[in-house]
Amino acid sequence: MAERQRRRAGGGVVAVGLLVCSCFGAAGCSGSGAVLGGDARGGDPVEILHRAADTLADSGSSKARTSMEMATGGTRVTIRGHGVYDYRRQMGQLKVMLPQDPAGTSDHRPITELLAPGALFMKNRGAGVPADKWVRVDIATLTDGNLVTGGATDPFAAAEVLRGTRTATYVGKTEVAGTAVRHYRGTADLGEAARDASAGNEGPLAAAAKGFATARVPFDVYLDDEGRIRKVRHRFSFVNGQQKGTVAVASTTLLYDFGVAADVRLPATGDIYAGEIAEE
Repeated sequence: MAERQRRRAGGGVVAVGLLVCSCFGAAGCSGSGAVLGGDARGGDPVEILHRAADTLADSGSSKARTSMEMATGGTRVTIRGHGVYDYRRQMGQLKVMLPQDPAGTSDHRPITELLAPGALFMKNRGAGVPADKWVRVDIATLTDGNLVTGGATDPFAAAEVLRGTRTATYVGKTEVAGTAVRHYRGTADLGEAARDASAGNEGPLAAAAKGFATARVPFDVYLDDEGRIRKVRHRFSFVNGQQKGTVAVASTTLLYDFGVAADVRLPATGDIYAGEIAEE
């Protein structure tokens, strides 16, 4: 069972178990700006990737599919999600599915997550929480900046990690879900990403730079002809609080249907649970 982390919300003490740790509990839980290859269309890959988050913001909104794979001590679990995201407001809604148990069955209900600057809201998260109530997590209290806590990386935060690109190479042309894309591979520094990030992600990325086992994040990213991110895969590394050793996390975000309606509304104060949450 994952260790509880206590938070205050609405005047009550809330015990919030991180999704990543919960899954493992159930399952047993250098140089600056170096350019390693040129873009076939011309341009510095590092500079192109530094601008990717701005290009995404200009696109307005999209649908998203997420996948988070974690491995430690020979155990591997995958959390999947899907939803919509508004890049201008930096708000999104995802439905996240926890993995099956070792026997191949799962009685977990899908977790609905609302992503917003400074906060993560979750419904169907934690035993004893009424079905119509939300759990609010203050992102400022999370040492990973919510890059892995919710079981899905915030799509705009994933893009802003690329602002810290230190080295990058153009791999070549390929396709993602039938769309022609350009594939880049490189390494980003979370500390540098935080310094250039938007106000909503500056603090979380700075926390992740200190909280992860390393601030260096290898990535693969695929941009369409308009420079929009169609797919990005980060490989994070952090120290597992429940077991000795480092946890490897591969977070993949797939973006499509740009311009789709993304009417994300945060819960009212009265809909936020303020009691104690027991781990399931």
